[in-house]
Amino acid sequence: MGRRALLAAALGAGTAAALGGAAGPAAAADTAAGGGCHGKRRIPPGGIGMHLYTMRRPLATDFAGTLRQLSDIGYATVGVSGRHGHSAREIRGMIDDAGLEAVLEHVGYGTVAGSGLPQAIEDVHTLGGKWVVVPSLPGGMHSPAGFREAARALNEAGRACRDAGLQQVLFHNHGGDHDTVDGEVLFDILVNETDPHLVGFEFDLYWAVRGGADPLTYFRRHPGRFPALHVKDMAPNGDFADVGSGVLDFAEMFQGAKSGGVRQWLVEHDNPSDPFATARNSYEHLEALRY
Repeated sequence: MGRRALLAAALGAGTAAALGGAAGPAAAADTAAGGGCHGKRRIPPGGIGMHLYTMRRPLATDFAGTLRQLSDIGYATVGVSGRHGHSAREIRGMIDDAGLEAVLEHVGYGTVAGSGLPQAIEDVHTLGGKWVVVPSLPGGMHSPAGFREAARALNEAGRACRDAGLQQVLFHNHGGDHDTVDGEVLFDILVNETDPHLVGFEFDLYWAVRGGADPLTYFRRHPGRFPALHVKDMAPNGDFADVGSGVLDFAEMFQGAKSGGVRQWLVEHDNPSDPFATARNSYEHLEALRY
């Protein structure tokens, strides 16, 4: 049994298509339509970005210099996650100086669902971004009732964001969000019980697969809901890996990118040993990728 088959067996059958194994219904439909995993499409030049959580260690000591190095590698955009003592206006200045564009910022659920949302919206405007992103839900909401409460709150926040001139509020998934609890897939509650015009998803491909989900199937079944991705690869043992060095079949997943509404491919690695090497390796793979 090969490494992908071993990992699929360890993580669950839902990972097979994402690992390049047996194709799910969405992949089968693409094949029938004449698609393939290695075509001529490429990620648009302005679509390859870096989620700055990856770079948190160098950012803590040299925020501006880190941004300049990302720009020199070729990145066009960044997702902000942690300000390291800087204001939104200061970060905007450093991003502009580096020739980058901020597309979103991670903001805690308590802020988005509470009285801090207007300031969060103002800050994303200041950064020049399009989306406020909720990175996770509190552990106490890890139930169908909790996710339904979150769906209601996200709809309200999304309406406020749209009224203020931003795009939808986005939710970022982790592996546990794909758990089945009391017969319901928690993540599906958010997908099915939020307004597509108000709520979308910053879809973390690693965590989706880790949770047993098939990203391509989600792109096909829920058109336009996934404007931003976290492109994060998986090592054969299930750990994090630089994009292109692991076992996830991004070329196959991206077959559904247009249907899914993807506009930003944001690189992420949760624990890189050398953040700049990860940034270079991951950018070079995505820039060369054809699907």
